[in-house]
Amino acid sequence: MALMKTSNPALGANTFSNISDAQYGGLIDAADRMTLNGTVNKTGILLICAIATAAWTWHLFLPEHDMSAVAPLMMLGLIGGFICAMVTVFKKQWSAVTAPIYALLEGLVLGGLSASIELRYPGIAMQAVGLTFGTLFVLLIAYRSGMIKVTQKFRLGVVAATGGIMFFYLIEMLLSFFGIQFTTINGGGPIGIGFSLIIVGVAALNLVLDFDFIEQGVQSGAPKYMEWYGAFGIMVTLVWLYLEILRLLSKMRSRN
Repeated sequence: MALMKTSNPALGANTFSNISDAQYGGLIDAADRMTLNGTVNKTGILLICAIATAAWTWHLFLPEHDMSAVAPLMMLGLIGGFICAMVTVFKKQWSAVTAPIYALLEGLVLGGLSASIELRYPGIAMQAVGLTFGTLFVLLIAYRSGMIKVTQKFRLGVVAATGGIMFFYLIEMLLSFFGIQFTTINGGGPIGIGFSLIIVGVAALNLVLDFDFIEQGVQSGAPKYMEWYGAFGIMVTLVWLYLEILRLLSKMRSRN
């Protein structure tokens, strides 16, 4: 069965394509294969890891409201998380170790960033967390019930939109080195809020592609360690979704 492409970089088109019984001499029995329940459980473990370190940097920041108290940890999380993600992508067999490390490192960044924004807009972090998990569960129910069908057109549309967003962010980052800023898009005006709403929608739809892709991995008989890799892919999307929701809420609150 041919596996379809997802726009999540952690769950690329060839993630499961070369993993089969033949690759392991036909020795993978049912107990050693990837399952949906196993992937869900491991996603829960990664979420707990991220929440734990996020809570740590959150509480380090709040007493003094001093970014210097968490800046080194956030930098460690940012750089270490990127490196760990790349290792996980290229060494899927290590994902049982690297995926939890990635989640712990990302938590350092998310906790410090959320606390600093919380200081300016009280209550915004919990709103973003609630909306992120609410989106996850609603889309999971919609996907499992068949309300959302992952067709080829749907898939191509989400992949194209995600690629366009990533390209725009790259150009924006490069231009910022020359002092060029997209103030209208990044501001709290109607255009800026509308832009963020679109990005949040695209990030959310990536979850649907991830669900579908993992399900196909289960059907292809992928080995057990791919449960960790599938959970890692979900975490990558959830981190992006949370950050975009946090950004959207910040824009909306800045108008008050």
